[in-house]
Amino acid sequence: MQVLQVAELTARMRAALEEDPALQDVYVEGEISSCNRAQSGHCYLSLKDVRPGMGDRATVQMLMFRRELSALRFEPATGQHVIAHGQISLYAPNGSVRLLLDHVEPVGVGALAIAFRQLVQRLTAEGLFAAERKRPLPPLPRRLAVVTSPNGAAVRDVIHVIHRRCPITAILVVPTVVQGDAAPAQIVAALQAAVRPGVELVLLVRGGGSLEDLQAFNHEAVARAVAACPLPVVTGVGHETDTTIVDFVADRSAPTPSVAAALAVPELMELRAAVRERQLRLWRGVHARSARRREALAAVARRLDRCAPARRVA
Repeated sequence: MQVLQVAELTARMRAALEEDPALQDVYVEGEISSCNRAQSGHCYLSLKDVRPGMGDRATVQMLMFRRELSALRFEPATGQHVIAHGQISLYAPNGSVRLLLDHVEPVGVGALAIAFRQLVQRLTAEGLFAAERKRPLPPLPRRLAVVTSPNGAAVRDVIHVIHRRCPITAILVVPTVVQGDAAPAQIVAALQAAVRPGVELVLLVRGGGSLEDLQAFNHEAVARAVAACPLPVVTGVGHETDTTIVDFVADRSAPTPSVAAALAVPELMELRAAVRERQLRLWRGVHARSARRREALAAVARRLDRCAPARRVA
């Protein structure tokens, strides 16, 4: 009979688990019954069986390290129905078996939709969507910045609309990529670079695309950069049916880049016509008032003439 020390037993158990290929590439479906994020950034979860009557009979402990957790597009939470992937491991200090996760995907509702909803709830609670923090747009900006891809159709549409509506407005194009993993950081940097002397307004625009293509504009860092921008921001992202987080944070949002450009500047011909109309009304008002004053002055002169000493002596 061989008597094992505890450490020897746990080492054999761990080796047996980690040498089984089927346990090193595991997909498991269940409901998150507990979810705790440690100060280290690691997340400790429990997953229970979702089949009727099985929830209290089968539970597995899981661990997701900070690096893998940061790659998720949503925040795991209690009650979510998920499919988790990872490898079985044994934690020797207490002999517990757990699933080391490298990916978690929601069942039914996509990760992007969950991430969108979670971020909306968080930023709403912070007041970033509040109407009272929205700033008015300058009525006639002499210079504005356009943060977008320098090669896309959006920048051409914006420049065309602004030149047609208000050719006296100068345009500063601040280039950035608008999709992909590098896009959020570049958009944040471009928004900061757009704040220059003479710039009165910032347009953040891009053309249409798939839900995945627009994810940079649902990124928390981009939303906070829009909120922190010292200049008013107008967004025009995607098509009419697309809605992104930055649309909620911006001072004004438009369904397309072209509409955003139209919101940013007035129609100069209409503005000049309105000025001419006001000039005409002002001239008419001044002329009518002068005529009334002349009539009143003439009446006073006639009364003075009747009271003149020479007339009274005669």
